[in-house]
Amino acid sequence: MASPGEAAVGNTHVGEKKKPTSRYWEEPQEDGKHENKVGEDGEQTEQSLEKKTRQTQKAKKRKQEEDQGDGNKFISGKSDPFPGPAPIPEDRLQKFKRRDKTKKPRRQHYKLKDMIARSEETSEMAQKQAARFDLLLPEDAGFLEGDEDEDTCTISQEDIADVVDITSATKYFDLKLSQFGPYRVDYSKTGRQLLLGGRRGHVACIDWQSKQLMCEINVMESVNDVKWLHSEAMYAVAQKKWLHIYDSNGIELHCIRKFNDVLRMQFLPYHFLLATASATSFLQYLDVSVGKEVAAICTKTGRLDVMCQNPHNAVIHLGHSNGTVTLWSPNQKEALVKMLCHQGGVRSVTVDKTGTYMVTSGMDKKLKVYDIRAFKPLKSYFLPAGASCLSLSQRGLLSAATGDIVQVYRDVWNTPVSKPYMAHRVQRTIWGMNFCPFEDVLGVGHGEGFTSMLIPGAGEPNFDGLDANPYRSAKQRQEWEVKALLEKIQPELISLDPTELGQVDRATFEQRHQDRVKALGFDPLAKEKFIPKYKKKGRSSTGSVERRKRQVAHEDQRDVIRRTAEDKMKIEKERKKREKKEAVLSSQRSALDRFKK
Repeated sequence: MASPGEAAVGNTHVGEKKKPTSRYWEEPQEDGKHENKVGEDGEQTEQSLEKKTRQTQKAKKRKQEEDQGDGNKFISGKSDPFPGPAPIPEDRLQKFKRRDKTKKPRRQHYKLKDMIARSEETSEMAQKQAARFDLLLPEDAGFLEGDEDEDTCTISQEDIADVVDITSATKYFDLKLSQFGPYRVDYSKTGRQLLLGGRRGHVACIDWQSKQLMCEINVMESVNDVKWLHSEAMYAVAQKKWLHIYDSNGIELHCIRKFNDVLRMQFLPYHFLLATASATSFLQYLDVSVGKEVAAICTKTGRLDVMCQNPHNAVIHLGHSNGTVTLWSPNQKEALVKMLCHQGGVRSVTVDKTGTYMVTSGMDKKLKVYDIRAFKPLKSYFLPAGASCLSLSQRGLLSAATGDIVQVYRDVWNTPVSKPYMAHRVQRTIWGMNFCPFEDVLGVGHGEGFTSMLIPGAGEPNFDGLDANPYRSAKQRQEWEVKALLEKIQPELISLDPTELGQVDRATFEQRHQDRVKALGFDPLAKEKFIPKYKKKGRSSTGSVERRKRQVAHEDQRDVIRRTAEDKMKIEKERKKREKKEAVLSSQRSALDRFKK
């Protein structure tokens, strides 16, 4: 039996190596256990091994999560070779670019600086999202392509209907309505409904894709024009005497006697305005949301039977018998622009959806393309019989009606066109023609009724479901109508350049500022004179106060010097640019140089 002293000596820990403290980023070691506890029994050894294994797995998992948090993503235990979002091509980003970056103010106006930075971040994010979502657009526009030495204009509508699918083939059809023709044609904004108005009083609404008749009436007097309003629930009919409003069931809602002898109509969807042109030379605007006349303008140019709208800025274009085209807004009693387009009377006018190009046809048998931004002609084509009706599609195809022949041209403003893209002959003279939105369909109204033609590549393949959804339900239409009324644009905002609304009218601002100064007797925006704050402990002595005044004065002087230097640099830059231009002009030889001494 050992003595107490010997037992104490046997259990001493003096000669053992102390175990280092374990850290969370280190993996636990296998041989780190105390020797006394390892060899005590087998059950404790197995439990300790299981515990070590669990701790090792937890440590590896924690380390992997920390690495992922640092941005090194793991796929099957390896880092991602392509970290971050996928790159976007530069050309696609430029397609959705909204505006250039705004120059940020110096020093002061830190709130404005912050607002500009947040606005630019939001705009850049929207640009990138639009560029990414552009890949998700399911449809693409296609055109008709012929074989070698084959003109696409020789391909008939029957041949196209035979080779396309059944759904597209049903979009080519004829309605024989010889008793009440010729017909005016108008499609709804969604492209689902068709409105026909016969010269002898026949008016019909059709869901042309399902061929279901919505309503059919005879107004018992001549019809000059028909036009859908903001939705397919109401439409306007310009009858012999007055303007009438009907619903989709054929029930007369209003008879507006202020609008008499109306010949042509255009509806502005974002302003809820119905513009009418009459035989008495009056251009009138009707607000259909409240039922009031907004403006009545006497153009003093005679009978107004040629009319169209610019979808980009809602300006009305009128063609006259003296060969001029005038541009009108409800805000002014005079024309915004007068353009001499033809030597004879103007027969038809149309504008593309971007508001860039205008196409006109006249009695001089010429078809002219104008750039509205510069009001200059781009192309001029001669048609042997002239064009009585013009219409532009969403993809830029131009249809021209000559007698009983429809000719469709492609890309008329970029390259010279020598032959039509497609052609088709109807039975009698054409009176109305219009492209269907979001469909490769051209509706033609003529003396024998109505013809729906297949024009590949005419319609926009992808629609905006929040603006014009062809597949919307009745509930969605009601919700859209409420939102559209809340977002209605006032007629006072119609102008040639819609981007002017986002600019500051500096002349008006300066005039208001001068009036305010006169009323108050002092300038509220003037910089207050610096008065040093009184400080204790002898820091407001005369010398220190003057020193602080000089420091502030130097800062103001630096700002003045900086502005002066910038103005001088700008003037010098303009002078060099002018001298360079004069040098280029002087280096060019002229035919009159031989007369110089």
